[in-house]
Amino acid sequence: MSRPICAEIDLSALRHNLRQVRVLAPHAKIWAVIKANGYGHGVERVAQQVAAADGFAVASLDEALILRQKGFLHRILLLEGVFHPDELYAVEQHRLDMVIHSRHQLDWVLAANISSALSIWLKIDSGMHRLGFALDDFIPVLTKLRHANPKHTLQLMTHFASADDDAVFTKQQLERFLYVAEPTNLVKSLANSAAIQTLASAHADWIRPGIMLYGAGILPRYQRDFIAVLTFKTQLISLKWIEAGEGVGYGQTWRAAQRTLLGIAAAGYGDGYPRHAPSGTPVLVNQQRASLVGRVSMDMITLDLTHLAERVAIGDEVILWGKTLSVDEVAQYAGTIGYELLCGITQRVPIVEVNSHGE
Repeated sequence: MSRPICAEIDLSALRHNLRQVRVLAPHAKIWAVIKANGYGHGVERVAQQVAAADGFAVASLDEALILRQKGFLHRILLLEGVFHPDELYAVEQHRLDMVIHSRHQLDWVLAANISSALSIWLKIDSGMHRLGFALDDFIPVLTKLRHANPKHTLQLMTHFASADDDAVFTKQQLERFLYVAEPTNLVKSLANSAAIQTLASAHADWIRPGIMLYGAGILPRYQRDFIAVLTFKTQLISLKWIEAGEGVGYGQTWRAAQRTLLGIAAAGYGDGYPRHAPSGTPVLVNQQRASLVGRVSMDMITLDLTHLAERVAIGDEVILWGKTLSVDEVAQYAGTIGYELLCGITQRVPIVEVNSHGE
């Protein structure tokens, strides 16, 4: 490759992280969430490595059909259900699980000429107020589905809004859900990555790990147990000294307080590095921390390497995020979340597959 940037994906880390999820929730089945092209890691690539999961969860029918076309026979859950009534026949044909979260989806199912049983997950809005039926509407909806086709397999789910940072509200959501769900004795799914780590009582029958499979969104007490799957790396392509008072980059938003060694790395927002990352955002140069200075360009970032002046050279490795610099830390500096950074790496960045554990 002519440009030195790449996204290195550790296949063994995906397998390792799935095993660690099972350690945390040994009695639950696992929907491995691989929507959004496997959180930017490549949906087929991720599916192959987490094939030991009990099923895959995706956002839409087109994502599910990619997996079926690649030969995956797992249960596949459509987390947002169908977007048009005609999709119901593909759900039936390809034996997909589907969420019903709204009245119009319910009406589509009730009106469809489907003779075989569907595997349906009724979504209950326990407080996030995004998708799902209100608590008071749940029993009438459940009753309609049972009468429409007794062969349908019905299951229940909800989604937590802030399981990583609001234990009180999360427990309220859990209590609301269980109040209406427990009397039905139906299979249940509640826990996302955050709840898997923080609320064992929400593990229920199926858990839905997403970001944690990729080694991000990990709480401090579990940091040692999970491995970052993707390392976003590049190299230094220029080194130069500037004098105190000189500005750097578009808009000259950063000025040197002293004589400064600048390193230019081949990465920018055209590659998916966050454009709004401020001066001070960390990177690793030869595994030593350094800081971004000035604005991010389309193809380049500028680093203050003064403290590494005797130890850097053109071609040295620059880690933007990965195993030794968490994507979550970089995201925090940039005012976003690790999910966005992982999903935002662009197509011009080459993918390099590795197996760090030699499995």
